[in-house]
Amino acid sequence: MKPRVSLQGSSLRGGNFSLRIVPVRREDAGLYEAQVKYNTEVHSCHVELGVITVTLSPPGPVIENELLLMSCNSSHQASLVETCWFHNKHPGPTSRTFCSSSRTLSILHPAMSDAGSWRCQLRYSDKEIISATFNLQILGFDGPTNPVVYAAAGSAA
Repeated sequence: MKPRVSLQGSSLRGGNFSLRIVPVRREDAGLYEAQVKYNTEVHSCHVELGVITVTLSPPGPVIENELLLMSCNSSHQASLVETCWFHNKHPGPTSRTFCSSSRTLSILHPAMSDAGSWRCQLRYSDKEIISATFNLQILGFDGPTNPVVYAAAGSAA
């Protein structure tokens, strides 16, 4: 896992034995064990790392008006009950929510208004709720709906 893994060296003397992984990958999911030996004593702890991923299909830049599929997957082992997608964080006319039993959200004709923060929330049969945020960028035109623009002669346009 090198060079993505580091210990917080300056914090070790204070008892912080945290492991830092940047960036986390899907294959990093699993059970981790830390062992600390001090004189004759050995202390250990176990931490399970779960990983959630948001993927786009097709991969790469999202083009305005071309079919987009966003999928949300987690390493959690229980059965999935529901997936909800939230567009933008603030309630109001620009906020939208979509819930279904599928992990995938289809946007048939993505528009510039679909760009921004999306959060997928996975709810499982064991009552676990896991979420991830994804910033969706869309390539397209965000200009006037009328394709005719007037400019005064002699001015910049």
